[in-house]
Amino acid sequence: MSNGEQSRDQRSWLERLGQVLAGEPKDREELLELLRDAQARGVLDADALGMIEGVLQVAELRVRDIMVPRSQMVVVERDASFEEILPVVIRSAHSRFPVIGESRDEVVGILLAKDLLAYCGRDPRSFRMREVLRPAVFIPESKRLNVLLQEFRVSRNHMAIVVDEYGGVAGLVTIEDVLEQIVGEIVDEHDVEEDAYIKKHSDREYVVKAITPVEEFNEYFRTAFDEEEFDTIGGLVLKRFGHVPRRGEAVEVEGFRFQVLSADSRRLHLLQVRPPEAGRHPAAGVEQAEASAPPPPAP
Repeated sequence: MSNGEQSRDQRSWLERLGQVLAGEPKDREELLELLRDAQARGVLDADALGMIEGVLQVAELRVRDIMVPRSQMVVVERDASFEEILPVVIRSAHSRFPVIGESRDEVVGILLAKDLLAYCGRDPRSFRMREVLRPAVFIPESKRLNVLLQEFRVSRNHMAIVVDEYGGVAGLVTIEDVLEQIVGEIVDEHDVEEDAYIKKHSDREYVVKAITPVEEFNEYFRTAFDEEEFDTIGGLVLKRFGHVPRRGEAVEVEGFRFQVLSADSRRLHLLQVRPPEAGRHPAAGVEQAEASAPPPPAP
C-alpha cells in the first residue's frame, strides 16, 4: 500500500471516529467495532485497544465482580501480638491487612505492613495495635468501579472493605484490582519471573501462569493432562470451572487444586497450584509412596 493510500485510510478512519463522537449517540458495540478496525489498520496498537476496552468495561462492572471474597481475605486480629502478626505478613507478602475484632464482620481498621518496621529490633512487647491502626473505608458491593477508582484517587486509599446489603463484610477490593481491569495484570507479590511459567513456594504450593503450556506443566509436575485438547493450563482449568472464575475460586483436577490468584472478566492470569499429597501424585505416586514408606526391618 502506498503512503498516499495509507494517509487516505487514516484520514477516513479519523473522519468516521469524528462522526461517531460528534453525531448522534451510538452504542458501545459500534464504537468498539470502529476501534478494532483502527487497530487492524495499525492506527492503534493492541495494548492501547485493550486498555480502551478495559476503560469501557470498568464503567459497567461493580465491586462485587472483582472483590476478594471474605473467605479469602488475609486478616490479623486486633489483640494479636507482634510475634503473631509477623508470620502472617511474611507468609502472605501483602502490604495491607484488615484488622478484625471478634469476627470477620467486625473490621476495626487497616494495618500497613510498613508500619511494623518501626518495631523491628525493639522489644516486641512494646507493640500496640492502636498506635498503628488506620481507619478502614467501607463501600457497598454494588458500587461501580469507575466511581470507586475516582474515590481511591481523591482519598489516596488503596484498600476498601466491601459490605453487603445487610452490613456484613462481603470481601475487600484494592486499587490494584480496579487498575488491572484496565491495564491487565500488574506485577505483584505472586508474580512469576518474566521468563518462567512456574514458581515454587514450597513442596505443597506453586504459582503458575495461566498461559503455561500444558506440555510444560506435564513435564514439570510429571502429569498427563491432555495436550491435544488444551494448549495452556489456564484453558484446562477454565474448562473445568465452566465459567470465567473470580479471584479466590478453586477447583480440583485429578488431585491438583487450582485456585485463582489473578483474573479479569475475560481470562485467567495466575493460579496457585497445590499438588496431591505424597503418594497420590497421578504420575509419580508409586515412587513417592515408596520414598515415604518406612525402611524394611533389619535382619
